[in-house]
Amino acid sequence: MLALGRLLDLTLAGREPTEKIQLTADGTRLHWLAEGALEVTPASGCDSGFDLLLSAGIHGNETAPIELLDQLLQRIARGQLKPAARVLFMFGNPEAMRRGERYLEHDINRLFCGRHEDGSGSEALRASELERLAAVFFSRDGRQRLHYDLHTAIRGSKIEQFALYPWSEGRQHSRAELARLRRAGIDAVLLQSKTGITFSSYTYSQLGAEAFTLELGKARPFGQNQAVNLQRLEALLEGLIAGAESAPDEAGMDGLQLFAVSREVIKHSDHFRLHLDDAVDNFTELQPGYLLAEDIGGTRWIVEEQGARIIFPNPRVKNGLRAGILVVPVEL
Repeated sequence: MLALGRLLDLTLAGREPTEKIQLTADGTRLHWLAEGALEVTPASGCDSGFDLLLSAGIHGNETAPIELLDQLLQRIARGQLKPAARVLFMFGNPEAMRRGERYLEHDINRLFCGRHEDGSGSEALRASELERLAAVFFSRDGRQRLHYDLHTAIRGSKIEQFALYPWSEGRQHSRAELARLRRAGIDAVLLQSKTGITFSSYTYSQLGAEAFTLELGKARPFGQNQAVNLQRLEALLEGLIAGAESAPDEAGMDGLQLFAVSREVIKHSDHFRLHLDDAVDNFTELQPGYLLAEDIGGTRWIVEEQGARIIFPNPRVKNGLRAGILVVPVEL
């Protein structure tokens, strides 16, 4: 197998490869661009016009999707998976991956869409580098662009595998892409209604890609992801890479649950209190009238919505950041 196929090993070791470009026996080119970033270009005459960005490890302890991308890249490097798409593999936060931590000082997934310019330290620099690499990759005209940013959650979930679909002024959410997600084993999608500051929000709103944050179970250490079933996602990604995927059928959305953001719970001060157990699952339903959170100045979040559910509750975020999202079921 080509050495560049071991991108994960290189990243975890903090090593830069001697050879930056290698070719497989069939002419597929592997190009090391930066730490944790490798571009795959199909052999001459095999390019389908599809550009696929696959990122994982934006949070360094979310290992199941990191291992999935490692397996796909190794198959390409061995010649077992022959690409028809251009693919950019990215491991987002290498130092956090090496330490087994979610992040070091700043959550990288809150530093996109220009937020890194107001930050400092290695993670702000890394967010800027990831934006630059993605912008160059998606700079070719006339090509289909898709970005899956793969994560696992810090807590359990009533709906284990779900996606967040960014929003951008003037664009509509794609039914075909939702059907593709359903084929990949995604059970629910949160349709966002304002521009975010995550990596997928950046590629969607500023680079014109279809882009999604995928939550794929609970975060576990490397080698302990046997309980995370990513077979359907793996099969979909293999088809996308090889150009063998059948066209998404909108009828394939059956069973997909859709949600919209009702309100974000923002932590304003150190006095913030979230009235949920630390072990509460994502998508736990909350009854109207429930006092969800309190903060300085008498600020109170009381559940008013019928069918409201909570996702990403985290009272330990920094002041000014989101400490939870109230979502409600919707029809597309």
